[in-house]
Amino acid sequence: MERPTKRARVSSDPNEAETDANRPCVATTPLVSLRRSITPPPRPRSQLSRDSASVCPEQSNDSLLEKRQEDAPIAPESSRSKPQLIPSPIQLTHIRDFPAHKGYNVDTVRLRDILGDPMVRECWQFNYLFDVDFLMAQFDEDVRSIVQVKVVHGSWEKESANRLRIDEACARHPNVESIVAYMPERFGTHHAKMMILLRHDDLAQVVIHTANMIYGDWANMTQAVWRSPLLPLQNPGTHSTSQPHSAIGSGARFKRDLLAYLKAYGARKTGALVQQLNKYDFGAIRAALVASVPSRQRVSELDSDKSTLWGWPALKDVMSRVPVRQQTKATQSNASGKSHIVTQISSIASLGQTDKWLKEIFFKALAPTPSNAPPQFSIIFPTSDEIRRSLEGYASGGSIHMKTQSAPQQKQLQYMLPHLCKWAGDSASDSSCIDLTEDTPPKREAGRGRAAPHIKTYIRYSDAATMDSIDWAMTTSANLSTQAWGAAPNPGGEVRISSWEIGVVVWPELFIIDDFSSSRNSPEGRVSGPQAAIMVPCFQNDQPRLIAEDDAVSAVVGFRMPYDLPLTPYSGSDEPWCATAAHHLPDWRGQSWIV
Repeated sequence: MERPTKRARVSSDPNEAETDANRPCVATTPLVSLRRSITPPPRPRSQLSRDSASVCPEQSNDSLLEKRQEDAPIAPESSRSKPQLIPSPIQLTHIRDFPAHKGYNVDTVRLRDILGDPMVRECWQFNYLFDVDFLMAQFDEDVRSIVQVKVVHGSWEKESANRLRIDEACARHPNVESIVAYMPERFGTHHAKMMILLRHDDLAQVVIHTANMIYGDWANMTQAVWRSPLLPLQNPGTHSTSQPHSAIGSGARFKRDLLAYLKAYGARKTGALVQQLNKYDFGAIRAALVASVPSRQRVSELDSDKSTLWGWPALKDVMSRVPVRQQTKATQSNASGKSHIVTQISSIASLGQTDKWLKEIFFKALAPTPSNAPPQFSIIFPTSDEIRRSLEGYASGGSIHMKTQSAPQQKQLQYMLPHLCKWAGDSASDSSCIDLTEDTPPKREAGRGRAAPHIKTYIRYSDAATMDSIDWAMTTSANLSTQAWGAAPNPGGEVRISSWEIGVVVWPELFIIDDFSSSRNSPEGRVSGPQAAIMVPCFQNDQPRLIAEDDAVSAVVGFRMPYDLPLTPYSGSDEPWCATAAHHLPDWRGQSWIV
């Protein structure tokens, strides 16, 4: 029998992480948002204008990450055997009520870490819900009244509560402008969650995340944030438009797709932003943009090399180009023979009384390449018990949706049940549905079980048995709905999309210099050459830790996990949280949920 290929082992044990959470504060700095670039590797420090002063952990966890990077094994320049360790390109948000001694907030980010830099001169906010006063409080107090803020929302009805709150708040902040997105579809929403920051030092940054712009979403809910590096202006003489045929995952392709997304709002609404972003160099970005705009696309005419795709056709196109690990007979001796794609969302809409859309449209978009061992699919959605025991109790369930009362909704629930897994998976009844054999992998804890999920992640694990490596990972605003991803093609071959959504996909090969990136303009620290890279789950911190060496692996990329592994399937007594149903059993705060 052929020996399996030796691979790098990476520790996911949270006890191995260093958490100098009690380290005394030495100094403070308003430039905490510049201390770390979230799309690794970072640009040269001279270009990022990073402040070198220490910060206290209560204000920023960036210093903790830098300490771990200093302590982590670093391969000598003359050696290719020790992989470079690259922190997660995705961060989780800080949870207000987590005890400091637990260390669950290591490497997390607050909204003020993103917006509190006095260098920000203009900020575009795209979101569903807004508390403008809360938003403005996150800016540095010295520039709060002069930074130009654009609030882009979809509340086109003048009498809607969100529209009234925004309009009233804008009247109190003369430097804030409200922009209503074009909403042609009755059941569509402006659900995208993105910030674009333009700075006084001629740098720009794109931030794609999962939180509404309200206090509750940034307090005790689990959320995700992806931040681009700080992007410089293009060199003089560089062509100002993005390249149409750039490879997916490259900065040039990201720029093309982002500008196409912004142009969909119309020149009167976002034209000024498009003109400004066109002047910036996106070369440091390593991620693919997958977005949705209200539209109708004819499947037979779609060509992503010529124009940007939206919804599930865009998702399918990206996934068809991402390299995935193919299980072979040689590797199946130590593997399950199939991969595992996990969809983790905060809302599930009406998908139909049969599983046709779920399996024939969405699952095939996630795994478009034929395989001898089709992937296993799971869907993580919180149970009523998990919402009841969350930090905010039933109040957390106000933004988590799945209807289960009507007969059609019950039919949908029945075909989804085989895929459903819990969010926390730690109730007293869990032991009855877990196979506690010697082959059961040890539990790896993310530390987010009590922080209810508003995050959305889609992850393909290379091996369903171990779930110890990742082929690709996506964070997005898009939940599981036909409005967000697009319906099945109609008889005329058109795909109808109703909502605005936006997300990013990353995979390990992006962090190796390849055909779409030259060493001349690559950021400092990116791995060069044809060596392999792997992506691994990280628990309770963003930094992968190397235990064993593999000459074939030149980079180990971490991905911060929001949930525990292995997964916990629903038991016969579990029911998904339903916000439109009454829950009379009091939560831990003594409150009932009455509708």
